[in-house]
Parts: sequence; C-alpha cells; structure tokens
Amino acid sequence: MAVNFVDRVVLHVAAGDGGHGVASVKREKFKPLGGPDGGNGGRGGSVVLAVDPQATTLLDYHHTPHRRAANGKPGAGDERNGGDGADLVLPVPEGTVVKNAAGDILADLVGHDATFVVAAGGRGGLGNKALASARRKAPGFALLGEPGEALDIVLELKSLADVALIGFPSAGKSSLVSVLSAAKPKIADYPFTTLVPNLGVVTAGSARYTIADVPGLIPGASEGKGLGLEFLRHVERCSVLVHVVDCATLESNRDPMTDLDVIEAELAAYVPDDSLGGRPLSERTRIVVLNKADVPDARDLAEMVKPELEERGLEVHIVSAVAHIGLKELTFSLAKHVEAARAEMEALIVERPRAIVRPKAVDDAGFTVRRENTSDGVIYRVLGDRPTRWIHQTDFSNNEAVGYLADRLNRLGVEEHLYKAGAVAGSTVVIGPEDNSVIFDWEPTMAAGAELLTGPRGTDLRLEDSGRKTRGEKREEFHGRKDAQTAARQELAAERKAGHWATARDNDDE
Repeated sequence: MAVNFVDRVVLHVAAGDGGHGVASVKREKFKPLGGPDGGNGGRGGSVVLAVDPQATTLLDYHHTPHRRAANGKPGAGDERNGGDGADLVLPVPEGTVVKNAAGDILADLVGHDATFVVAAGGRGGLGNKALASARRKAPGFALLGEPGEALDIVLELKSLADVALIGFPSAGKSSLVSVLSAAKPKIADYPFTTLVPNLGVVTAGSARYTIADVPGLIPGASEGKGLGLEFLRHVERCSVLVHVVDCATLESNRDPMTDLDVIEAELAAYVPDDSLGGRPLSERTRIVVLNKADVPDARDLAEMVKPELEERGLEVHIVSAVAHIGLKELTFSLAKHVEAARAEMEALIVERPRAIVRPKAVDDAGFTVRRENTSDGVIYRVLGDRPTRWIHQTDFSNNEAVGYLADRLNRLGVEEHLYKAGAVAGSTVVIGPEDNSVIFDWEPTMAAGAELLTGPRGTDLRLEDSGRKTRGEKREEFHGRKDAQTAARQELAAERKAGHWATARDNDDE
C-alpha cells in the first residue's frame, strides 16, 4: 500500500565541511620573494529546517532519510578565498517538533517564518596569508577546514488545531468535519477509513477555529494498539476535545457510556510532552457529541443517556451529520470554548524574559583537563570547543603546523593545567571527546623541528633584511675606520723617528 502521509521520521543530517586553506608563495616577475598569498577555505553549508505553509507531511524524508549540505571550497593562491557551501533548507509542516536521538526536544517549529539550524557547517581553514604576522612572516602551512556537524534527529508532526474529534472508528468524525468545514475527508462505511488527520476551518459568527479529525481509537491505543498511538500526538496541541459517540452502532458489546469510558481511559493513559507545555489530555475541556440522531433508535438512545452524561459535568450535544441536526448549536458552543481557552492561554503567557548577558568568568579557561583511569593506564583528556576545533584544523603531516598547534595550546594554558592535573613528560594526552579525539605523548613545549633549519617557526631567513645598517651604524663604522688609519700612521711615524728603520748598505760601500 502506498504511503501518502507520514508524521514521524528519523532523519540523518550532515552539514558541509569547511574548505581547506592553502599554503602558497607569491610568484611574480621581478618579485622572487613576494611572501605568502594562500587564501582561506569557504564555510560549509548548514542544514536548516524551515516551516513551509505548503508542506503537510514528512513523506519526502521517509523516502530519503539522509540529507547533506554542500562543502566549502578550498582556498587558492594569489589570496583567493574559497566559496561558501550552500545551506540545505528542508521544508517541514508547521507544528513539527525536532528531537535528538535521545528524545530531547531541540525545537518546536510553530509559525510561518520559524526556522532552526539543526546542523551548523564547518568553518573554513585559514591560508598562510591570514596566518602571517610580524613574527611569522612566511608560514609554510595552512589550516584544514573544520568538519560539519552530523547527527540523527527525529521529526514529529503535531497538528495545530483548536478542536479535536476523537472516538471509535466509524463514529462519524469525518462526516462532521465535512459538514462543519470545507474539508473533504474520505468517508466510507467500514472501520479505519481515516488513516491521516484531516483539518478543517470552522466559522461561527465572528469566531474562526480549526478542527481536526483524528483516526479512530480502540482500547489499548495509548499502548500502541491500532492507529491511536501514532495519531494521539496530534491531539496534544488541541484545547478542546470532542467525544464523537456512535449511537447507532450494531455491535452488541458497545453502548455510548462504555465507548466514552474507554476513550477517557486512553486519554488519561497518554502522556504528552511536558517540555511543550502540554496539559494532560484528561484535564482539557471535553464535549460529548451523540451522533447519528437521524436514526430513530439512535435518537432515543441519545435522549436516554444525555442526562447521565450531564450528571458527570459534561456538555452534551445530539447531532446528525447527515440530517444537519444540532450542528449550529455545536459550532457556536465550540467557538465559545475555543475563545475561553485562547484567553486562558494568553493569561498564562508570562512577559517575554529579557535577554541576560552573562560575561565570561575571569578564571574560565574555556576547556577542562580530566584525569581518567583506563585499561591502558592513566590518560589526561582535554575537553573544550577550541582545543577540539584546533586539532581538527591541524595537518599532522606538517611539522610546522604541529608546532603551531603546540604554541596555541600553550598560550591557551593547556600545559599549565596538565601540570596541575599531574601530567609529566611522556604522559598520554587525549584531546577531544571519545568518539573523535587525537592521542599523543605529551612533551612540554613541543618543538616542530623546522626552526632548526630555517630559524624560528614561521620565518624565512631569505626574507630577513638584517644586513642593512642604519645611518648611525654606518657613521660609527666610518669613524672607526678613520681612527684606525690615523692610529696606524702615528705608529709608523713613531717607529721611524726612533730609528727602527735603516737604509740597507750596498756591497760596494764595504
């Protein structure tokens, strides 16, 4: 059988990864040492849920439960940044509740402009142009793009209606919706004709409200029997519940009082989501509609049980969807209860709280170091958004990039906290959560080794113009040479005056 309506799906969403930065050196004629010019990577696309008035079901996600946004583009040389990945916008019906795999509610999408970013895209990696500084003039590395978020979510559709029609199968709920509103649900003379909730808009004077036809309930619906559990969630948002009782049923084991008691027991057993502010179904306004009064025996039965129902404090209406008996009184009565429920909800709405900005604590390092005892020995786990993001952006095949990571962790104070936790040289340090972490043997103030070849990390001796002297240094050097020449002349003159120099005699003079 083809599926036309789905109100609960498990969806795997994955945001796009950020583009990698690039390490590049500018190459241009007459500029052999142009410096770094690597561009940054683009941001990965996010997965966004948005309310679409045209959407009425979650059927599309039932067929394709895996959705992924686009990745960011990598950077390029000549300071060219990569393009951002496009966001993936998933349209959902109004009233969709978003939960994580553990069942915690992430968002309740109510309103035509409601949106929710369920998975954020990864940041793009920085190129070596952005990493260059006064101390790091020629970085030989770039940062990798951050992976996008990926998770499993549960989407549950809970219809937005003011009034819900509930009752046994074939009680005439769809017929009532068809005559009270312009909705045209499927109507037939066999049980479970209604397989999906049907919504209709009812006008009673100046009042307008929405009415929902919920598929028929049977004993044990709150425990999953029949279709009740699948669709009782659509009743959670309704403020008025209408018991539609079939007074013309041919089943010998059923009567209006028994049917009402069975449905009431199922409503009391069903537990709505407290996080959505829903009251128990048994505490909401309930009205009893004795249907099919156009049948003579059904009319007599309705007149017989009406006083007993009123003794319970219930409002009772005897109607016929076929003969249009008692429909006007029913619509205006429902409008009165809906208006009262709306006024009650407005009174309960507390003034919107002001946004409280809490400054970061002075001693908040932004990470924690935890000592853990495992089967392999003692490890020290570093948890925090920034350390985890930094290890994901580090290219561990590049020694200079590893050294840059060590410098960042040292400036953040990770080494100091490791010392306080009892770590020593050679201790096993794990950065990140258990499912996505990096393990290494800790050496304080790690050196990448690149500075042994080309000087300090991030520098290039070819770009260092250290041979050019200042004017004062040149003047001092000049005067030094002149003074040395003068001292040499004076020394020679003194030796000549002292007679240390003599003219060699010829052999003829002997």
